This record gives sequence, C-alpha cells and structure tokens, in this order.
Amino acid sequence: MAGQEERVYVASPWKLVWWKFLRHRVAVTSGIVLIALYLIALLAEFIAPYGPNDVNARLTYAPPTALHVFADGRLVGPYVHGLKQTIEPEALRRVFTVDTSVRYPVRFFTQGQPYKLAGLIPWDRHAYGVAGTEGAVLLAGADKLGQDVFSRTIHGTRISLTISMVAVAISLVLGVTLGGVSGFYGGAVDDAIQRVVEVLRSFPRLPLWLALSAAVPKNWTVTQTYFAITILLAVLEWTGLARVVRGRFLALREEDFVTAARLVGSSERRIIFRHMLPSFSSHIIATLTLAIPGMIIGETALSFLGLGLRAPVVSWGVLLESANNVRAIATAPWLLSPAIAVMFAVMALYFLGDGLRDAADPYAS
Repeated sequence: MAGQEERVYVASPWKLVWWKFLRHRVAVTSGIVLIALYLIALLAEFIAPYGPNDVNARLTYAPPTALHVFADGRLVGPYVHGLKQTIEPEALRRVFTVDTSVRYPVRFFTQGQPYKLAGLIPWDRHAYGVAGTEGAVLLAGADKLGQDVFSRTIHGTRISLTISMVAVAISLVLGVTLGGVSGFYGGAVDDAIQRVVEVLRSFPRLPLWLALSAAVPKNWTVTQTYFAITILLAVLEWTGLARVVRGRFLALREEDFVTAARLVGSSERRIIFRHMLPSFSSHIIATLTLAIPGMIIGETALSFLGLGLRAPVVSWGVLLESANNVRAIATAPWLLSPAIAVMFAVMALYFLGDGLRDAADPYAS
C-alpha cells in the first residue's frame, strides 16, 4: 500500500491521467472500438468484399443474405444460398426468395477487384467473398443499383471519420490560438474576440449549417466539396474550445509559476506553450474528443439532406440519403444500416470523452 502511494506521489501528471483513465472501463472499451473503426477506415478496401461503386443490376434491392455453416446436419464451413427473383404483378417490383438448392462457399482472402492497401500497396485480396460472379454475400443487402450496402458502409467510414478529425484539427488551431490570445492579453483584444464568439454562438447551429452548405456550388469537385464541408464544420465549432482556453488562461496568468517565468525573462511564447498550455492539455484533449461526435452528426445530417457531400463520394450521410423517403424504407429497410455505424461511432466517442474528462483531473476523487 505504501509503495502504491509513493508511486502516485512521484508520478508525472500524464501518468496519473493515464492510470485514472484505465479505471474507466467503459471509456477503455470505447477507445478499443474507435481504434477498430479507424483501422477499418484505413483498410476499407481489404475488409469490404466489393468496391464502393460496384454495380450489379440483378441484385437491385436484394435483401441481406444469411451466412450458414451447417448443411445436412454437419459442419461444412460458411456459405450463402442463391437468390431467385420474380416480378410482383401488382406492384411491379422484384421479390427475392432464397434458393436453398444452390450454395456458394464463402472464402477468406479471396481474389477480387485490384486496389491499393492503405492507398500504398497494390493488392487484389479481400477479407472474404464468394468465388466467381454468380453468387453474392450481402450482409446488409443491396441498394437501388445493386451495390452492397455493407461494403459501402465500410468505405464510408473513411470519409465520415476523417472529415470529423480534420474539422477538429482546424477547430483546435482556431480555438487555442484565439482563446489563448483573448485570455492572455485581455483588454480590447479580449473584448473583440469574445464579441465574435458570442455572435457565432448566437446563431442556431443546424439552420446556419444548412444555409452555408446550400451556398456551396453544385459544380464543385468532390475534393472542393469535402474541404468546404470540413471548414464549415470547423468554423462553427471552435468557439466552445476558445471559451475553455480563455477561461483557463485568465486563471493561470496570475499563478506563481507564470509570474516566476516572467521574472526569469521567459518570452511570452515560451510562457504560453511551455508553461500554460501543458498545464491543462488533458482538458483540451477531452473537449476535442467530445466535439468529434458533433462533427460526425453534422456531416451526416447535411449529406442526408442533400446539402453536404454528394455521390460519388461515399460517406455515412450520403448512404443514408438513399433512405430519406418512406417508400425506400418500406421496400428496403436495410438501407438504414449505416445509421448503426453512426450510432456506434458517436456513442464510443462520447463515452471516451467522458472518461478523458474525468481522468483530466487525476486528483479528484
């Protein structure tokens, strides 16, 4: 017991934060989930059995296919049955039925469409798939073009998660810079920055996002639209972090260690970046982690309403746009499956942020 207390007394603040974070089991589990999601985003081409734009007209609105491992009372390995389709005479729509007489083995590390692993290594292997072109494994069904919804959701992970990270990085720079200047210098500079913050925070966020995103020209390229939406999300989110940084700077600029740094001749830049910012960097990390879910929901909402990213870009919001009417949901409810990915990512980020926020004050009980 005495050894543990001594270890706590001599530990650095970051070690204390880490030890307290490890005691938050929900946050640790959420961190593992997020690591898995970002690995999926990095290795999307390998994990997804099909490309994001692979079209199969025979599978329009095909339902999810069930995986089987037993046949005739014995273990035979994973396989899927074939699908028979008929045209319903009244509604004139396709109706799929399972053809149990046909089996398509599901193989691992199957050869498929060539791609570059992580954007660098040329390869043509996929984690799983059905050999040949006759069968198809559709874990989340197909959309109106016969595209595998599960594969597109995997590919959409990359856009939806990276756009939030880029937006948070921009918010970090704006929030720390403007909030730090406001709190460190005070006076007229503080008043000017805070008035800008108050004006931006006074606007309803979603209507303002809709208005600004509607101003993005429709003829812009995918890259231009991507960065426009990213900057749009970041510009409206830095104000919260700026308020946090300003409050901490106002409290810290009169502390003894800051006064001592001034007396020994430290420059203002060294005082800010060497002494003041590191003293509450854990709070900044927690604040940013809690801001990422808002970015993801913002991009998803804008794309779902047709005002954000647009096809051929594949993001969770773009995928959900195909399910924005009752008829589509009634015909193919599996089109809502990307919402499950959004839910998992947002909940994991919120739980992780809560854990980091609690661990940011390691001396609290």
